[in-house]
Amino acid sequence: MISTFINTRILKNRIQSLLIRSETNEARVPNGTTTTTTTTTTTTTTTTTENKDMPIEIENPFKKERRVCILCELNIEPDYKNVRLLSQFQSRYTGRIYGKHITGLCEHKQKRVEEEIVKAQACGLMGYMTKDPKFVNDPMLFNPNAPFRPHKY
Repeated sequence: MISTFINTRILKNRIQSLLIRSETNEARVPNGTTTTTTTTTTTTTTTTTENKDMPIEIENPFKKERRVCILCELNIEPDYKNVRLLSQFQSRYTGRIYGKHITGLCEHKQKRVEEEIVKAQACGLMGYMTKDPKFVNDPMLFNPNAPFRPHKY
């Protein structure tokens, strides 16, 4: 383990020293080749050598695509007076507020939606146990049967 760390450190130092311009006007070309130009009083010679041992720059293939919640993406701030939006995050049959693993909202917006639903219910704009029939046929922002992050049960 330690020898591997030392070997990688030595390799890093060698690569960095190769990339730094030396006194012979060595320039690095983007395709991985090195061009050396030596100037004398009578002639100029240019040689090109390919260094196949140099690491190539690629994007991380295992990097996950970052998901943005729909409210942040569209820059929508939940409000207790916007009952149509808030009813999307409430179950039609039980009145239960869907969790963030089902809605796909970020933690901040999920908390705000829950607060605004409670506020709208306290003001009498939304029902506690059922969804208003006017909003039943609205297009769904998410599918409650196929959550964004399913739980293990």
